Amino acid sequence: MTTIGVSLKMYFGHARAREWLAAVAAIARSEPAVAGGRVELFVAPSFLAIGEAVRILRDTPVEVAAQDLATDDSGAFTGEVSGAELAELGCALVEVGHAERRRLYGESDEMVARKTAAALRNGLTPVLCVGEAEAGAPGAAIEECSRQLRSALTDAPPGRVVVAYEPVWAIGAREPADPGRIRAVCSQLAPELARTPGREGSSVIYGGSAGPGLLAALGTAVDGLFLGRFAHDPDALRRVIWEAAAGEAAA
Repeated sequence: MTTIGVSLKMYFGHARAREWLAAVAAIARSEPAVAGGRVELFVAPSFLAIGEAVRILRDTPVEVAAQDLATDDSGAFTGEVSGAELAELGCALVEVGHAERRRLYGESDEMVARKTAAALRNGLTPVLCVGEAEAGAPGAAIEECSRQLRSALTDAPPGRVVVAYEPVWAIGAREPADPGRIRAVCSQLAPELARTPGREGSSVIYGGSAGPGLLAALGTAVDGLFLGRFAHDPDALRRVIWEAAAGEAAA
């Protein structure tokens, strides 16, 4: 199974998000690979659009993700949203540890680990973002991403994890990281994840200026893509789904 995720970040207003979600629902109904489960598709709208996303996508296989969650499940945490409430609303996944959260809001390795644990104890699949800050040697990237992965899963409850390799320097860039680099890092993260007890069904995907055409270049080294602005055009998302379906057919 190939996993394709899309984050809307804070690019869309509510009306545009609803239009985009309706387009995604239509794509999911019309694409056999999605309807048949060969391509897993999830979307992460803003918090305010989660309820609408659950409603619009209810009769499709598309899963709804949140872009963040609190470390705690309830309490006096003004402005926060708990994993318990996200699960209650119908979310299946949640982003954890994105580079923008680390850079803009000072999220530390310790906080990422607490959020990973919060997701898993509430039945949510964390989309755990890992990535190196500078475009140095692939070996250094592997070491740093593996360290982040181990840190985030320390004392985490069992459950599926989707690891998103997102080099910090590639986020928002014109081009993704070099396919050879992506293959090198992801091929090491996958066994690292597999060695962690209780992670059956987990996967490693790539994000960071990912878009149409990349999956074919990566082959079997990754389990899918985590898309951003390049999937805000529903037609571009459909092309990525076609590429994922072709890869599944050839496997």
